[in-house]
Amino acid sequence: MSQSVDRALTLLGSLGDGPVTLEQAAGSIGVHKSTALRLLRTLEEHGFVHRLSDRRYRVGGRVLSLAQRALQEIDVRQVAAPYLAALNERCGCTVQLAVLQDDEVLYLDELAGRWSTDPGRPTRIGRRAPAAGTALGRVLLAGLLPAGATADDRPADALAADLAAVRGRGWAAESAEHREAVTCVAAPVAGSDGRAVAACAISAPADRMPPAELLRLVPELLCTAEAVSLAYGGSPTPRWCENRCGARPAARASRT
Repeated sequence: MSQSVDRALTLLGSLGDGPVTLEQAAGSIGVHKSTALRLLRTLEEHGFVHRLSDRRYRVGGRVLSLAQRALQEIDVRQVAAPYLAALNERCGCTVQLAVLQDDEVLYLDELAGRWSTDPGRPTRIGRRAPAAGTALGRVLLAGLLPAGATADDRPADALAADLAAVRGRGWAAESAEHREAVTCVAAPVAGSDGRAVAACAISAPADRMPPAELLRLVPELLCTAEAVSLAYGGSPTPRWCENRCGARPAARASRT
């Protein structure tokens, strides 16, 4: 039984490269075609394999369903925590993680920066803010734009134009986030389909760190966002800043 399970899983893994014929399936596990056919039919009965009209076999919908459920159960806050802590230590700024819920930003995590002088100040964790009024929100809204959208598409309003520009460069900046005197830059955390599932940001009081100075930290932010995306199992746009965030290039290879 264990040999059959091993063969079935190996066969299923080989389908990840694309549809195969019965002969190719048998060859991938080194068995006779009749054995491969029995395995394929069993996998097909359970929805893990789908037989095409040309008699080739591809991955079935059950695999995609299970993969989606597994990704949804991964806590992005838990995955991001060590990378956000490292970023906070390196740059000294406040670091945040947020997701988009309807038309608002929901803050999942926040690490205070060196300028936070009031230890009793409540964090933003669990708080909400209008998405369009924050750098974090605009990064997440930009992720909802159609693939290939750019600022040159002449959107109908100023917000749409800004979102297209944010999508093009991969990050957003804000000099008065949600009516607070702070400067902020944010970048998306990508999911398995390349779309933003969360966003991380660094911010500081405007009187301590002018926008131009904060912008110099964008490479650090992009590096962290990519590292979190890779750890989450996503497919970020490569903006690699090797070793700054504690991740390694080998981590990216592990996704494939």
